[in-house]
Amino acid sequence: MPTTKKHFSFEFFPPKTDAGADKLREVRKTLAVLKPEFFSVTYGAGGSTRDRSLGTVLEIQRDSGCAAAPHLSCIGDSKADLAELLTTYKNNGIRHIVALRGDLPSGMGMGSGEMAYASDLVRFIRDTTGDHFHIEIAAYPECHPQALNMDADIAHFVHKAKQGANSAITQYFFNADSYFHFVEKVQKAGVDIPVIPGIMPIINFTNLVRFSDACGAEIPRWIRRQIASYGDDAASAHRFGEEVVTGLCEQLLKGGAPGLHFYTMNQAEPTLALWRNLGLPR
Repeated sequence: MPTTKKHFSFEFFPPKTDAGADKLREVRKTLAVLKPEFFSVTYGAGGSTRDRSLGTVLEIQRDSGCAAAPHLSCIGDSKADLAELLTTYKNNGIRHIVALRGDLPSGMGMGSGEMAYASDLVRFIRDTTGDHFHIEIAAYPECHPQALNMDADIAHFVHKAKQGANSAITQYFFNADSYFHFVEKVQKAGVDIPVIPGIMPIINFTNLVRFSDACGAEIPRWIRRQIASYGDDAASAHRFGEEVVTGLCEQLLKGGAPGLHFYTMNQAEPTLALWRNLGLPR
């Protein structure tokens, strides 16, 4: 049987300082050697990181030798602002957008902006730019934290995908069964776009727990207990975390996942370690 090409990509967040920008340049140079399909860059709604995001995206597109895929969120932004940003991206050769609802900046109400859902943004991008952009959307294998239930979340995803999405990237997770269950459900609902698992290396476990509790990503109890058992032995906790995530990636790829999207946290080595462990091409 012919081998189906796997899709690999890396995510960055826009640096807040000049030193952070210099570090990110070195990180992206290191990871560019792996020839990812794209580097994505996160985006703050309502201008919270918009200028830094734009500068980072354009620099990656211009200087990295890899395609940039900017995140674009609709909460807190007008259609005019979003159309202007899309034009800027289009004029700079960018062909890939990650379309998200986004989180409300502090102090902004739900009435802010002209679009309330990512499905509105996907349709707006298609209506504004036609087929110029490959549009990624978000998927939540363990259910979006604000969804009424899993069935409602699946219905929202299906509606969003049918507005013109080409593929999806998931929130990170540590239970492969949740991913395969989600894919099966959306396919039965008539959506067959590629759903790329989002992979979070376990770097700082305390920060990971805090972020996971906020965004609804489940860290299985056995992982929490094992890492807690290491106490101050950071090296053992790091090795264990790397083994866990490597095993997750192996299970996903063996089970037919179309690729992997790595949340790098603007660090090269954790992603490189997973890449090496998986025996992926360099």
